[in-house]
Parts: sequence; C-alpha cells; structure tokens
Amino acid sequence: MKQKKIGFTGLGLIGGSIAKAIRRYYPDYEIVAFDKNRETLALATQESIINVACTSIDDNFRGCNYIFLCAPVAFNTAYLKQMMPYLHDDMILTDVGSVKTPIHDEIIRLGLEDYFIGGHPMAGSEKSGFANSKPILIENAYFVLTPSAKVAKKKVDAYASFVESLRALPIVLDYHEHDIVTGTISHLPHIIAASLVNFVRDTDTKDELMKTLAAGGFKDITRIASSSPTMWEHICAQNQSNISQILGNYIETLNEAKKLVDAGDSQGIYDMFDHSRNYRNSMPNGSAGPIKRAFEIYCDIPDEAGVIATIATILASNALSIKNIGIVHNREFEEGVLRIEFYDSISCEKAVALLQKHRYIVYER
Repeated sequence: MKQKKIGFTGLGLIGGSIAKAIRRYYPDYEIVAFDKNRETLALATQESIINVACTSIDDNFRGCNYIFLCAPVAFNTAYLKQMMPYLHDDMILTDVGSVKTPIHDEIIRLGLEDYFIGGHPMAGSEKSGFANSKPILIENAYFVLTPSAKVAKKKVDAYASFVESLRALPIVLDYHEHDIVTGTISHLPHIIAASLVNFVRDTDTKDELMKTLAAGGFKDITRIASSSPTMWEHICAQNQSNISQILGNYIETLNEAKKLVDAGDSQGIYDMFDHSRNYRNSMPNGSAGPIKRAFEIYCDIPDEAGVIATIATILASNALSIKNIGIVHNREFEEGVLRIEFYDSISCEKAVALLQKHRYIVYER
C-alpha cells in the first residue's frame, strides 16, 4: 500500500492499540492524533507511534485517508461536527464503539453517511489507557464493520482489507443487528455476572461461607463482573432498548427452567443441560469474541514446599510471562490443583508443551 495518513481522536486502550498495529505493519504511514490527555500524547510521541500530537481537532486532520473516533460514544458524536471540515470523498470515517446505533443516528442526522463505516474491534482488557495498549490486542479478534446505507462498497472492501492486514478478522453487519448480537452475547452476560455476584453477596451467610467457597466454576462464570462499572453504565444506557428486550426474553428462559425444576421434569432438565453442552462445545476457540478469553491451564502438583516456585522458574527461564498463578481450593468442577493464567494463547500453548516435557500433568480449558 502507498503511504497513507491516519487520524485518531482518543488514544486509549483501543485507539492506542490500533495505532500501534498500524505503526507495526505500516511504519511509513503518517499518524495524527488528538487526545485530551497531554501525557498520553507525549507518551505516544515518545514511542514514535504518532507523528503529530494535537491538543484540538484542527487542520492537522486535513487529508486523512482514515479517521478513527476512539473516544467514548458521547464524545465521538460531539466530535463529528468538528471533523466535518476535514472530510473528503476518498476517506473513511469510523469509530470503535461497542454500541453502534447512537453514532449511526448522528451520522444520518448530519448527512455523513457517504463517509462512515462503523467499527467495533471485539477485544479489550481489564486495564485501560494508552500505557496498556499493544499492537497485538486486535490480532485474531473479530472486527465488526457496520457500513452506513450510502457508503460505497469499494470503501467497505478497502476497510475490510485494511483491518485484515492488521491481523484482525473483519465481519460486516448491519448496525441494528450488531447491537442485538452484542447485546445478547456480551452485554447480557455482563449483567448476569454482576447480578449473580450481587445475589451471592446479598444472600451470603454471616461468616461469608459462600464467598469463601466460591471458586472454580463460580469465579469463571462471574469473571467479567470485575469489568469497569462506568463503561457498563454507558453501554446499558446506549443499548437500552435492545438490552431491555433481551433481558425480558432471558427472564422467560429462567422461568422455563424454574418450571422444569418445580415439576421435577427429569427429561426436560436433562435436555436443557444436554442442548447447552452440545451448543457450547460447537463454539470455535480460534478467535477472540466480545468477552475476553482467559488463557489458562491447570496443573496437578503435590503439596510440597517450593513446587510453585519450581514451575514459575521453568516458565520464566523460557521467557513465558505469568499473568496470575494460584492454588484452586474448590475443585468441584475443575481438574488440576494449580491454575496458571497467561497473557496470550501462544504463551499458553508453549507452557503446556514445556510443563508436559517436565512430566507435569496439564489440563487445558
């Protein structure tokens, strides 16, 4: 590809990661960025990720081939008006929000559909900000494109090719469909996890036995309850109507499960678990979805002094970074005594081979 000019408003975790991926694969591209945080701009300049740091949306954005809106949705819609003088026929305007309807509505209101293709990289981290961004964050992650009704197909194809060149997996959806899909597979599970954790908190015994014994499967299915409350407050507000309808449908599903239990319907209960098992087992593992995957393995170890240190040393001496490590006390639904979590799938795979070579019994999830 010939040299291009890319603009960013917002260099947080997602914006910073996309900028770093572009710099990695297209080192000659010119990257212009605006961010309210001057320290972020200074860091991005120091790391040679951006060429021009902007403290306002100004003439530096003129002539961009792509402009990525990477601020929160409320800010992105406000920045649209400021970007209008810098839009031209051969450029693509996009965003990275996890809810698409609000910004598409504003694009239609402002008459900017010829330029706009919504974007949603389905990747993230429990940490935020440019300092935690990395060029591989979107690698092998689905990157949903939601074209506006009037944007040219050649622009959609060009954007999909660009996303693919950054090692992400482009998929094109209608923006209404996107908000229903992500509402079901991402927003709903976060609400369920949060409400389940709160239910246990509110019904726990005085000596907090539930909290003490809650490990293994319970912590796995509620892991996402540790996500940012501010972010999820905004998402629920932005996707309110879809989430409300999806929650209503899910509550009906729970009511059906309760009816099976109340009736002692053995066959119905069996079918419920059998169908869910079969469907879940059919889900692919090869790419990232909207809920961040935990790269973890479980390992059998004897209760001896220094055994965890030995495993940590084996991994560290082979340049494998451990994200988290600890003994699993509640193993009702788990195999393996020691849980080890890594930052990526490659490290996880290498660790399995390495520990098996040292004759440890390893269980993969």
